[in-house]
Formats: sequence, structure tokens, C-alpha cells
Amino acid sequence: MTLLLETKEKLKQVYARYGTFLLPVFKFILAMVIFKGINNKLNFIEQLDSIFVLLIVSLICSILPLNIMVIGGVLLIIAQCYGVGIEVAGFALGLILLMIILYIRFTPKDALVILLTPIAFALKVPCIIPIGYGLTRTPSSAVSAGCGVVVYYFMELVSQKASVLQGAETKEIAQNLKLLLDGLLKNQDMMMSIIAFVTVLIIVNVIRRLSVDYAWQIAIFAGAISYIVIMAAGGLFIDVKTPIIPLVAGTIGAAVLAVFLEFFLFNVDYTRTEYLQFEDDEYYYYVKAVPKMSISSKNVTVKTISEEDPGKFRQEQPVDDAYIQRQQRGPVPQETISFTGFNQRMAEMPEDTGAPIQRPEEDQVENVDFESKLEESLKDLS
Repeated sequence: MTLLLETKEKLKQVYARYGTFLLPVFKFILAMVIFKGINNKLNFIEQLDSIFVLLIVSLICSILPLNIMVIGGVLLIIAQCYGVGIEVAGFALGLILLMIILYIRFTPKDALVILLTPIAFALKVPCIIPIGYGLTRTPSSAVSAGCGVVVYYFMELVSQKASVLQGAETKEIAQNLKLLLDGLLKNQDMMMSIIAFVTVLIIVNVIRRLSVDYAWQIAIFAGAISYIVIMAAGGLFIDVKTPIIPLVAGTIGAAVLAVFLEFFLFNVDYTRTEYLQFEDDEYYYYVKAVPKMSISSKNVTVKTISEEDPGKFRQEQPVDDAYIQRQQRGPVPQETISFTGFNQRMAEMPEDTGAPIQRPEEDQVENVDFESKLEESLKDLS
């Protein structure tokens, strides 16, 4: 655990120092993954799958807000649908506009979930979306999560029915639109996924807000179990066949990712929980204080005094923990200083370094008449 905490602190320091440069890099990578995933699912216009187009669009998205990335992904979906047919592109445009109106009304900051949900389904860990957004957002994020599920199943529908939809004549346009509409409204798998996403997100969000110990861990566990139960129960009430092994494996993977998310966002030490009580003129306040679990990184250096010039310090590289344990005497200081050669120079230095003291010889002391000297001194006083 100590190693993980030290790694976390180092990552925070690196991001605090270089965050201005790292954030565009992360956004660029995310944009490349999203746009490439859309092109892999809907590859009907090969020019849009060019690496140069993807690089240019991703670079633009890396320096602009995240909503621009969402708009770019939506436009790419519509453009690829146009490669199937103009009626498919029109249907996609109307569907996406409806979803944009919904999430702008309820969750304007969760637009990215519309594009992250298809990626989560492609990676076989769809449960990470409701669990992750339940931990970090509000219950209203269920609207955006449901819209993301609709986008995924719409792309699946177009990909599967592309051979039927392409090359349609004018009189077949209405049939294609009806095929798309029925393919969404009568898709029981999509309906079950929407129910599971909304239910799990609300359960996770409610539990993690409770004032109980290990609320986030309980929320992750409850969300994973709820998702498995809901998806497995779909075969009992409606005609939905969900493979159990992929479902369980994907949910466990999503739970592991959620634990890492909890470690970086809400890592606290419940063993040091404190309960505080205070009051003012109108209220009594009962506060539960849970300290964050963190560890300060060591910043220890060695300074050596040169034997040739004791006033000149030579700074060494930071020392390791083993050196600190050998040198520590009581609490470990912030800076460890080693005086190399200092004690040796003190040992070689002579004892008397001042001016020599002159001592009178013994014969001179014996020849002195102390009585006469004392009488002369008394005469001077009188």
C-alpha cells in the first residue's frame, strides 16, 4: 500500500507540474481512440478513416473543450451513416439531436459518456459506465448513460443492416426508416441495458453518499452485483439471452477499474475516523471527519564538506531509504548532512593553537624578595 501511495503522490506532483502539457496529450489520445472506434464500427467512407484525417481532427480536439470532441464524434457517425444512405444519415441526425436536447437539459457536463459507452461495450466492460458515473456524478447522469446505450445499439444496427439499407431507391426510403425505428424500439437487449445502466448508476450514487465506513467499496460491490442480477434476470421476463460467463467476467473487470478509480479519487483511512460536535446560537453540529490516506514523498539530499576547502559544500544526489535508516538518530530530518573528513581534521589539529605562554624559571622565582616588594606596595598606598 505504501508503494501505491507513493506512486499516487508522484503522479500528482508530475501532473501539477506538467498538467498544462499532459492534458492536451490525454485529450488527443482519447480523441484518437473514439474516432478510430467509430470508424471500425461504421467504415462506409474510407476517406474518413485516413490516419491523416484522424490526426488532424484529434489535434484540434486536444486544444478545445471536451464538448467539441463530442460534436466531432457525432458528426463522424452521421457522415459514416451517409455512406450507407441519406435517409440513414437523416435518421442518425434526428436521433442524436433528440439525445443532445435531453442531456443538455439534465446533464450538460456528461456529454462525453455518449461516446465512452460504445467504447466500454467494445471492451466488454460496459458496467464501468454506470459504476464510474455513479461514483463521480449525480443520479441525473443516468440520462446521459441511457443515451450512450442508444448510440451503441444504433451503430450496431446500422453495421448489421448495412447491406439491406445501402442502394435503396426512393420508394424504399420509408421502409428503411421504419426498419431503423423498429430496430431500436423493438430491441429488447437495448431496453434491458438501459434499465441496468440507470438502476446501477442510481444504486451506486445513493450508497456512496451514505455516511458509513467503506461507502465507495460497498457501492462498487452493490453496483456490480446489481448489474449481473438485472442482466441475468432479463432472460426470465423478456426474450434476452445474455451469456453468463462473459457477463460475469466483464463485470469483474469493470469493478476492478472502479476500485482503481476509487483509489485515486477517494482514498481515505477509516481507522482514524473522528466524530466532532460543536454548536452555535441556533444549531448543534455533529461532524464525521475521515482523513485522506496519503504519504509525503521524501526529498533528502546529502551535503559533503570538501577536505580541501571546508567552506565549500558539494551537493550529492538524493539518498535512498536504506541510507536514511543507517544515518537516522530519532526522527528522520528533512535534510541529512554528512561531514566527510571533518572529524579527521579535528583530530589532527594541535591542542594549543594560540600564542605561546612564557613561564618564569625556578631560580628567578627564588631570588625575588617578597617582603621588600610588599613594603613598597604599602608605601605607595599610603
